[in-house]
Amino acid sequence: MNCETVEDVMKLVKEKNVSFIQFWFTDVLGILKSFSVTPSELDEGLTEGMGFDGSSIAGFARIEESDMIAKPDPTTFRFLPWEPEDRPVARMFCDILQPDGTPYEADPRYVFKRVLEKAADQGFTLNLGPELEYFYFANNEEPKIIDKGGYFDARPLDLGSDLRRETIFALQDMGVQIEYSHHEVAPSQHEIDMRYDEGLKMADKTMTLRIVVKEIARKNGFYASFMPKPLFGENGSGMHTHQSLFKGDKNAFFDAGDEYHLSSAGKSYIAGIMRHAREMAAITNQWVNSYKRLVPGYEAPVYVSWARRNRSAMVRVPMYKPGKEEATRIEFRSPDPACNPYLAFAVMLAAGLRGIEENYPLPDPVEEDIYEMDKAARLKAGIESLPGNLFEAIKEVEKSELVRETLGDHIFNKFIENKKLEWDSYRTHVSRFEIEKYLPIM
Repeated sequence: MNCETVEDVMKLVKEKNVSFIQFWFTDVLGILKSFSVTPSELDEGLTEGMGFDGSSIAGFARIEESDMIAKPDPTTFRFLPWEPEDRPVARMFCDILQPDGTPYEADPRYVFKRVLEKAADQGFTLNLGPELEYFYFANNEEPKIIDKGGYFDARPLDLGSDLRRETIFALQDMGVQIEYSHHEVAPSQHEIDMRYDEGLKMADKTMTLRIVVKEIARKNGFYASFMPKPLFGENGSGMHTHQSLFKGDKNAFFDAGDEYHLSSAGKSYIAGIMRHAREMAAITNQWVNSYKRLVPGYEAPVYVSWARRNRSAMVRVPMYKPGKEEATRIEFRSPDPACNPYLAFAVMLAAGLRGIEENYPLPDPVEEDIYEMDKAARLKAGIESLPGNLFEAIKEVEKSELVRETLGDHIFNKFIENKKLEWDSYRTHVSRFEIEKYLPIM
């Protein structure tokens, strides 16, 4: 069913009597956008792209320059498993172009492709394996849990196992290979882990997983949420992102002679992630709610550090197993699953490459529980904290030459503008907490 060319797509659409083809892309915030075309319009859409008004898409064009073109990538053609089998519906991810056919600078997919090309120029291929956590709720109006299971619990405590199984079948039908799934720590919290793949393919798969999880839940009368911290007093949802660089078929992070089995490139890549973590946070953790997760005591990493066994560290290097050189990788633990994966993966890679290019030194690993260290001990160890809220993250990213260069001026400025509006809306909101705490005593 895999398609490589325009001709492959046209042939399959005819053979399967496809009713509609959805063109998928994201806005600057990572919200999925889509419009549908009929098979009669598909040939033109595949060869020339389909025009649309970009002025209403967050972070896209101003109204006086609103004409955009969505040109689908034939290799991303997949059927939507929740649509009728007798008149199937398919989707393709699109690159967004300007009317003259040049890439549009506000397209997040293009941003990531630029950084991947930079890595390729240095001989590197990026592999990614994100682990997405999420919650099942009874509806989308309140976070009413559907089970009280905990980490790795099975039935009868895990009442989401059937939903996960159906979701995995749907993902496999769409060409997404799954390694495993399980109940997570919090009640009604779950995780599905995709098998690693090349960077751009994995960004597309991450968007696919998010919509498939939601659609299968909706079909069964539930609501799935990737909100980072929907439940007070419980663990939030993260997107631990495993990543490695390859040169040909060789893992560029592996060195058999090193005490950590890490090459100089691997060490400098980690150092790049660490040095730029604070300024990347607004991209990898882009919502006000993201920072309700990044607090001590709930397993989410708060401190900029790395380790092998210590899961309180922001970056973890899974232990090396003899004969598994290809599996050498780092795990970046602070991002959450509500980010824009194209932009988040782009800044991660850019930070790692900067570390390699400038030979950043890697500090010693911190294997003790950082949550148990006091402030003086952390300062002595040179351990910084991630931003404590979105406002602090905005201030950090505004100063970042790396993030500006990676995103380009257009997205950089639009993104910050949007986040400032979000923060202003949040800080001026009078919450239920304030009413209940202050109204009776003031």
